[in-house]
Amino acid sequence: MKKTLITVLLLFASACIFAQEDNGLVNLRIEARLDYTQEYLQGTKNNSNSGFKGKFLNIRMDGDLGQGFTYSYRQRLNKPNKVISFFDATDWINVTYTHKNWSFSAGKLVVGIGGYEYDVAPIDLYIYSEFWGNIPCFKIGASSSYTTDDKKDKFMLQFTESPFKGNEHNINDEEMFAYNAVWYGNHGFFSTIWSVNMMEYVPDRYINYIALGNRFTFGDCFAEIDIMNKALNVKDFFGKDMSFMCKFQWTPVESLNVFANLTYDFNKCKEEGDWTVLPGTEVMRVGGGLEYFPMKNSKDLRLHLAYCWSDGVNTSPAGALQPKQSIIDAGVTWRMNLLKIKHK
Repeated sequence: MKKTLITVLLLFASACIFAQEDNGLVNLRIEARLDYTQEYLQGTKNNSNSGFKGKFLNIRMDGDLGQGFTYSYRQRLNKPNKVISFFDATDWINVTYTHKNWSFSAGKLVVGIGGYEYDVAPIDLYIYSEFWGNIPCFKIGASSSYTTDDKKDKFMLQFTESPFKGNEHNINDEEMFAYNAVWYGNHGFFSTIWSVNMMEYVPDRYINYIALGNRFTFGDCFAEIDIMNKALNVKDFFGKDMSFMCKFQWTPVESLNVFANLTYDFNKCKEEGDWTVLPGTEVMRVGGGLEYFPMKNSKDLRLHLAYCWSDGVNTSPAGALQPKQSIIDAGVTWRMNLLKIKHK
């Protein structure tokens, strides 16, 4: 805790230095979410995951260094105790250079995997799939992006550490890498986050993803349908290891969102290597809820209520989804601007 407080103070000091030198925009924010959860497994209350929970406490800083360079930083201050260093709780810290249609980023990044569920900030997600619950999504690397003149399409190539580097299956902590290509599209009512990925799950062995995130928007409603195919070899390339994530949301008034979710993960492969959905797993989760924003013309304060039910078979005892699992969750999220300074 002492080290965390010192770090926060240093961030404040850094922001003040930026302000005095007028190097550009400084935007320093705090994000927090507190929940009350009740979880039941096989009809029995799970006390370890019930009660009041401090789910998220993040500090975020973004800014403009000038001459085409920007930076972004987010630190999770309440990362679980399994974290072995302060940097492990850094979601991202990177610098981006933009010139005309091109941009180049380096540092700790979000690993470029397709899908709208994956793209949502964890603080904004209440109901999620087995895949999402087990994928490490922040790693060191570099990326290059090209945005079309009409801003409707963005194409990104990315090279990072593998999400599975450092897990219990890589006992020697050898170098492992991921190669990612992503398409972000925005074409009227239809938007996309599609990717193809090659990721080492152990040294020199790759798992391949085809992740197709699709959003359809109609007035005050949208539907998101994510289809993800994962493969370890050519024989089992299609349809053996898949995840589906669907969300429907309706905004009847500006201050209220009503949503419903469905996720389905299965892995019918005999070979191990997908560390997010283990072989023999077939689980489904359904649920829904609502979000309410009590402040007029602001999304900085949010109340939520969500419920979900999971069932099926999960061969991972520590999996995110368990058979006959019922969760009801209510909470409050707020975002606070601590400092915002623009160019003079």
